[in-house]
Amino acid sequence: MINLDHTIVPAHDKEASAKFFARIFGFTYEGIHGPFAPVRISDATTLDFADRPEVPHHHYAFHVDDATFDDIFGRVKEEALAYGSGPRDTDNMQFNDRLGGRGFYFLDPNGHSYELMTRR
Repeated sequence: MINLDHTIVPAHDKEASAKFFARIFGFTYEGIHGPFAPVRISDATTLDFADRPEVPHHHYAFHVDDATFDDIFGRVKEEALAYGSGPRDTDNMQFNDRLGGRGFYFLDPNGHSYELMTRR
């Protein structure tokens, strides 16, 4: 068995970035831990936000159920974030319907793209 334990998410401001992610995705941010601002996304996995002088674009994709999709999308709308149907269309304010599900992309303040999909 293999489980992803953690991955580093480069950020201009690790704590602000971790708080943004936790708020939008509905997780709890518990504060700085060593050099990181971790957000636990499952029993096995954390995203460890870390300050970096340069922040290259990263893409993070999440498979979610319909209720979680609706909850996250509601928070994206509440914050008036642009979203879109594809990786090159992150601001066309539309969903995609790949494989009969729903999906969308949006950017965080660091320029990382987040993708939500209800079907794999």
